[in-house]
Amino acid sequence: MNKIPRTALALASVAIIGLGLGIAESQAQAPAAPQGQNMNRRPGEGRKPEFPPPTILEYKPISRLIVPEHPTPRAKYPVIDIHSHQPAPISMEQYKVVVDAMDKLNLRTLVNLSGGSGQKLKDSVAAIKNSPWPDRMVLFANISFPRAGEPGVAPGFGAKAAAQLEEDVKAGALGLKIFKELGLRILKADGTRLHLDDAELDPIWAKCGELGIPVLIHTAEPAPFFDPIDFTNERWLEEALFPDRRYQDPKFPRFEELLAERDRMFAKHRKTTFIAAHMAYLSNDLGRFSKYLDANPNVFPETAAVLAEYGRQPRTARAFFIKYQDKILFGKDSFQPDEFPYYWRTFETGDEYFDYYRDYHAFW
Repeated sequence: MNKIPRTALALASVAIIGLGLGIAESQAQAPAAPQGQNMNRRPGEGRKPEFPPPTILEYKPISRLIVPEHPTPRAKYPVIDIHSHQPAPISMEQYKVVVDAMDKLNLRTLVNLSGGSGQKLKDSVAAIKNSPWPDRMVLFANISFPRAGEPGVAPGFGAKAAAQLEEDVKAGALGLKIFKELGLRILKADGTRLHLDDAELDPIWAKCGELGIPVLIHTAEPAPFFDPIDFTNERWLEEALFPDRRYQDPKFPRFEELLAERDRMFAKHRKTTFIAAHMAYLSNDLGRFSKYLDANPNVFPETAAVLAEYGRQPRTARAFFIKYQDKILFGKDSFQPDEFPYYWRTFETGDEYFDYYRDYHAFW
């Protein structure tokens, strides 16, 4: 290997320093913007289109970018999907349709998070065991929180729920799924909101640690769903289309408030394994998420429904996924077979730009 003479390196360093000084000097001597002129104006600002503009639903530009394409219809390795929702109990006709789609995608096992509790869960476990595919789907149990209009959570609720959960695990449940309503809509008996870290729920989390089962918990929603709905909100179209995804109303807690409650609960129950659904809604800030995972060894993220976040930062996300390859779990959420290949392509190829199946997710 040829060595570069130190003299040449020194001269190169001086040249670079000089170039930097020259740039700084030229910037310092640049004329000031005319009075009242905003140098940060966007191109075309103040102009009006000559043609009638399309609506946001009509404007579907086709990219003219010519890049290598590597569609990936089937996963390279057998996949366990930790986040799926199927009917429970599932009919054999419907189960066969699901298994056939799984085979084409190379999905080995689905974790059905909608297992229910009590007799419903027992019936679901029996249906799977007695099917031709007893090992292709497993169930997580659910807690029967009071619904809207019913009396809220009263003292003693947590202990009773923990006892029922123990019975559900004996019946075949392999984990517990907590839906987003906890924190957002579930109330206490006095009408106040039930916080995620309320002591009333401690027996549930402790029981999961005792039984050695994970808790997959969906907390909050994407941060933009809590932000003002204006044209700076990158999920404006989604919120305009889906009223139930709007949390601007003061009756709802704020995004960071929910995460703080969840994180205090995680920290309080270190012996319990928690799976943070949807990458804990922190995949838009992988620097913060990295620090969080380092500080919480009992927390494992899963990838469902936030592909638009890590997918549009491929280099940073790749380094993050490599660093936490023994913690990140694969999850998809809704079982729509034609959407899985977008995940395979993101995870398995170097393709950086391709269409996304839900363009209202930040227009990626």
